[in-house]
Amino acid sequence: MHNSITLEALHILDAIERRGSFAAAASELDKATSSLSYQIQKLEQDLDLMIFDRSGHKATLTDAGKLILERGRIILQATENMVNEARLLANGWELDLTIAYDSIIPVGNFFDLVDKLGMVSTTRIKLEEEVLAGCWEALNEERCALLVCPQPEVVPQGVKTQALGPMSMTWVAATDHYVHKRNGVFDSKAREKYRVIAIADTAREQPALSVNILEKQPRLTVSNLVTKIDALVNGLGIGTLPTQVANTLIREGKLRRIKDTDEATVDIVMAWKRNNIGEAKSWCIRHLAKTWELQ
Repeated sequence: MHNSITLEALHILDAIERRGSFAAAASELDKATSSLSYQIQKLEQDLDLMIFDRSGHKATLTDAGKLILERGRIILQATENMVNEARLLANGWELDLTIAYDSIIPVGNFFDLVDKLGMVSTTRIKLEEEVLAGCWEALNEERCALLVCPQPEVVPQGVKTQALGPMSMTWVAATDHYVHKRNGVFDSKAREKYRVIAIADTAREQPALSVNILEKQPRLTVSNLVTKIDALVNGLGIGTLPTQVANTLIREGKLRRIKDTDEATVDIVMAWKRNNIGEAKSWCIRHLAKTWELQ
């Protein structure tokens, strides 16, 4: 007695159950009905199990047959995935690709890339939000293949960067925040009086960085851009937002620009390690270089 079951037998079972009869399954699989009947009977003998109940006018699956089919479909799906992934790799496309981006960049800027890449490849994309030093740590430790973030003062060794363009940042606060009652220059002395809303650096090992925050200033630290916007709209403090995001919220009457403040400009770059460049990674680099415009 053999206890093995072939993929072919699982395909036959699957077709019989889906098509409702041996004859219809035989037609789908381009085999003779007698050949299918023989293979199923042989499988029943090998496993010492009844897979079909033939007592009625139509053969129906027994409980054991249903179990084999249910688990068998998982195996068939896994086999199909394995073959597809092997083909993908053989053609130089990565199975998975993580793009990390600094949280000041709204995630919507990557939606077109995901959409277009899906038309040419089945590579699975993961978008990972990081902050400040955490961005470079993710690239360094290969938690991401591609990084989009502000230009660093020094580019790490073995990393290639390409400029994508400037991004402006605007100082804002809730429309009824008391910062709007003040007059005069909004310098560091003036800023110290107000709580600043900051996004926490996501670095796990490297020293954390901060931007636009003064040592003596009270602060509320949150984990991402969406929460920072919520805190600003709810009047918990002041902070900078990407101008594209700030302008929408100002138009909606949720925030006001803080007067006497300058827009700061941040240069955005994409960065990647020079080693192991697969098809999906080089496709993403070309796509971003060609289409990047902050939404």
